[in-house]
Amino acid sequence: MLSKRNRLYLAILLAFLLGVALLMWRLLADIDPRYRESAEESLVETAHLLAGLIEQQSPAVLDTTVLQGMFPRLQERRFEADIFGFVKSRVELQAVVVDRQGKVVFDSTGRSLGVDFSQWRDVRLALAGRYGARTTLDPNYPHGAAVMHVAVPIRLQGEIVGAVAAGKPMQSLGQFVDAARRKTLLVGLSSALAVLLLASIGAIWLLRPLSILRGYVAHVRAEGRFSLPRTLRRAWSALGLAYDEVRDTLAGRHHVAEHVQTLTHELKSPLSAIRGAAELLREPMPAADHARFVANIEREARRIQDLVDRLMELVALESRLRLEQPVVVDLLPLLHELVASASAAGAARQLTVQLEAPVGAWVRGDPLLLGRAVGNLLDNALDFSPPGGLVRVVVHPQRHGVDVCVLDQGPGIPAFAQDKVFEKFFSLPRPDTQRRSTGLGLAFVKEVAALHHGRVRLRNAGPGSGAPGQSGTGTGAVATLSLPLSGPTDGA
Repeated sequence: MLSKRNRLYLAILLAFLLGVALLMWRLLADIDPRYRESAEESLVETAHLLAGLIEQQSPAVLDTTVLQGMFPRLQERRFEADIFGFVKSRVELQAVVVDRQGKVVFDSTGRSLGVDFSQWRDVRLALAGRYGARTTLDPNYPHGAAVMHVAVPIRLQGEIVGAVAAGKPMQSLGQFVDAARRKTLLVGLSSALAVLLLASIGAIWLLRPLSILRGYVAHVRAEGRFSLPRTLRRAWSALGLAYDEVRDTLAGRHHVAEHVQTLTHELKSPLSAIRGAAELLREPMPAADHARFVANIEREARRIQDLVDRLMELVALESRLRLEQPVVVDLLPLLHELVASASAAGAARQLTVQLEAPVGAWVRGDPLLLGRAVGNLLDNALDFSPPGGLVRVVVHPQRHGVDVCVLDQGPGIPAFAQDKVFEKFFSLPRPDTQRRSTGLGLAFVKEVAALHHGRVRLRNAGPGSGAPGQSGTGTGAVATLSLPLSGPTDGA
């Protein structure tokens, strides 16, 4: 017979497992629609490309000669394209052209010439001038595999004279869906096992102080003496320890679910870009276009690597409850080094970075983390500053602390983003390139500030910004890292 304590523990574990199972079911169910959406998007562009080729053939009549010469050669091509471990060896694209009555006048497979396709949803909508798509089973494929079709109208002299439907079998997409599901399931199960292990350890630590308390009660009974204040202090200490352990366990579970969801979402865009570029590279193209698509793949791969590295670094930082061995840090040498590095980074765009530190300032903490935090604020300021602009680092002493302010002359923060800048994965486009960062830099700074019992703020320059040296009429943003002061000899 299980004790009440063990039954409660098992009930909590069961609730956790049900929650993880629901989350994994939702994630796994969402993978297939997302891949289908990506495939449908590429088919839309392909269908319009085919329609454009047909429209160029003749200004008056529906002429499919260009497709009749192109598709046989396209289907005879053999190659080996290694796409993330899956080898693709032939083109599976299909095309069907119908006249204005819906009768097939061209079929890349040669099976439906002369057949009336007007009853199919995609063809019917396309002949009416609307977007049409459908997915149907094709008995010519093993096990009746589904084929996705996208149809668009063909217009000559402003009139719809027919439609072209591009199709692709879903069995080629299924292998990527299965691989994504396996990887997601592996990550979810590994995370669940890790949290279960932490929960078990936490439960053991929770029971240990209770055992100590029972032992103390037995000791008091044996000795015949009882001290109420001492008993209350020990009970409060045990409850505090139990609360910390439960909080850490629940926070760990929450972070696992949150990071899996956000990382899956953020990886969709670069993976789609890589997949699209890889598909285009299968076809012959000029050397300049080939080099451009290869560069796109390399850039998106670096983006994924940077995202994963920064997320792992942030997760490691979030797991720390306190600084292990804080030391007294003189901010001036640290800021001089960071400003020198930022000046070199901004030299290509004629950016000036200057340090304004009227007095020295000492804080207690981790110099490496503080350097990374201020460095992230400087990187942001450089990214948003216009060419030839000025970035200022101002040390502003307070009564019991110090503010390190980083000011730029960029466009400032839009109103809709002012409450989101410290959220994970939120990023604004850079003015020069319109590219976004990983969105983890400011979240990292926020965690560093919390570990040092400080805070960080980011707002537009101007009235109420609280930035030293601001007249209230300038543009740009000011990031302020506030830290408590520590004497120059503390901890020596």
